[in-house]
Amino acid sequence: MSDLARISLSLEKGLLDKFDRQIAKQEYPTRSKAIADLIRDCLMTTQWTRGATGAGAIILVYDHHKRDLSTRLTHIQHDFHHMIISTQHVHLDHHNCLEIVVVKGKTTDLGSLAHKLKTVKGVTHASLAMATTDKQD
Repeated sequence: MSDLARISLSLEKGLLDKFDRQIAKQEYPTRSKAIADLIRDCLMTTQWTRGATGAGAIILVYDHHKRDLSTRLTHIQHDFHHMIISTQHVHLDHHNCLEIVVVKGKTTDLGSLAHKLKTVKGVTHASLAMATTDKQD
């Protein structure tokens, strides 16, 4: 087990009450686990904004019947081929597709790829789920 460090926090009672209600809804077992997750998220965001190496998944939903949309998305992905680990294509219904693009590379470049895919006319939803290792670049 890793070494644990104990800390003490002083918070306004109202803020703590809201936090406790929120973590109860999310079924956190302890405040410590919830706070540790918040700290990890904060550190990951910092790593992403400074261009660390990271990984993630770009999630796209689009109507494949839109003219040339699939072709445009494929061309963008080919421009970033060195960062794409894999893709998964799912047919949601007769018109809509879900595409998951698993990526790894410099975080600023991954953000650029996600933005390029998101802004293609006809994409109805796009999001980037980010992750990093604890390694410092």
